[in-house]
Amino acid sequence: MIDFSVLAARAQAPVAIEPFHTWTFPDGTLWTAFYRANDGYLLRFPDLADFQVSADALHVTSFPVPEVSDATVRHLYLNQVLPLVLSKQGKLVFHASAVEVAGGAIAFAAESGYGKSTLAASFAVSGFRFLTDDGLVVEPTADGHRILPSHPSIRLWEDSEAALIAPGVRTAPALPFTPKSRFLAGDEIRFCDQPRPLRRVYFLGNGKVATLAFQRLSAAEALVEWVKHSFLLDVEEKPRLASHFDQVAKLANQPIHYRLDYPRRFEELAWVRAAIVEQARSEG
Repeated sequence: MIDFSVLAARAQAPVAIEPFHTWTFPDGTLWTAFYRANDGYLLRFPDLADFQVSADALHVTSFPVPEVSDATVRHLYLNQVLPLVLSKQGKLVFHASAVEVAGGAIAFAAESGYGKSTLAASFAVSGFRFLTDDGLVVEPTADGHRILPSHPSIRLWEDSEAALIAPGVRTAPALPFTPKSRFLAGDEIRFCDQPRPLRRVYFLGNGKVATLAFQRLSAAEALVEWVKHSFLLDVEEKPRLASHFDQVAKLANQPIHYRLDYPRRFEELAWVRAAIVEQARSEG
């Protein structure tokens, strides 16, 4: 259990040390700066909030910038900070979405903008249930791995919303730093709130193809892909990195990994879903 609290708003004071790691947007704008501070970590989201994480990752304290909403702080915690904290605790956490098919989970891992949330949403509005939009948590089991459900919501760009979401679906409050809308699970967007065994993993291509294609990946190829999409709080902590690499290697050795690419046209999503379901249900 993680102890999360929000304290009084305060301005972001300068930090005397350099960050040991940063996340930036494609245009180079800083999104998150990672510092070591007070025997733990400071995660700074400029002009939004600071998050102080204890060294054991059991306690997280947020200090929002004045006038930043509670919804923004909660969103940052659930979607950015919590996956990092779980990684520090030894969990396997990845930038990926997942849906339930035939009692098992299939995961879609991809770079930002490659359509993993859109694909998950298209399943969730078509009679399937989703487990996570991002922040995929994978746990080892006696006979493989399983996927844990996360927050019951999906974030979509405006074009995906227009193509997939019916009018009247409940949304979370708008956030000032992103044009994405967050849609809450319910009758229209179905959510699976129980862990499911991991049956297939698809690493998505960039969509610059003429038709849908599956390619089976070797364990070495799957390992490289998983490492690229990993959440890690401390990228310089050698013992944790070694443990993470060992865990990911065991996951990658499962014969369930594929590269998947398809044209990014909303009118073809039904066909794409059908092909994925047929492939996921096959023996491989």
